[in-house]
Amino acid sequence: MKNNSALFYTCSLIEYIGRRQKLRRSAVVQSLGQQVIRRIYRYADVFHCEPIEKTADDFISNCNVPTGDFDNVSACRYNVPDYWTIGEVYERLIEDVSGDDEMSVVDHLIEVYNSWINDVISNYNTDFYYQPRDYIYECYKEGQICA
Repeated sequence: MKNNSALFYTCSLIEYIGRRQKLRRSAVVQSLGQQVIRRIYRYADVFHCEPIEKTADDFISNCNVPTGDFDNVSACRYNVPDYWTIGEVYERLIEDVSGDDEMSVVDHLIEVYNSWINDVISNYNTDFYYQPRDYIYECYKEGQICA
């Protein structure tokens, strides 16, 4: 399973909401919950027709997503990657974790966002987020940054 556009959109929306609400992306996933994430994933082609700002507003309101104080965008000393770029990093990692098991994509999404790698990808002051997908996947499997 490669280039899963529904997964790409879902991850990009999570990133957008996280930036907007100043939350760790794991907190966004927890606030939305599995059922809502499954809905976003299933109907991503429909949600994608609206501006992401509007879609994010709807989910923030409907799911009572709180505002936090995690501001990795302001903390970035370099060019901030856009939410589509980070969405793609997560999409690729989740695709690699899921393999051919398309039925468990949302379960793997929740697993990845709640793992140690979430903080590493969210640190835009490192070069980790733009490393090759196979390296990021290998680090995830090893449970640490590989030398």
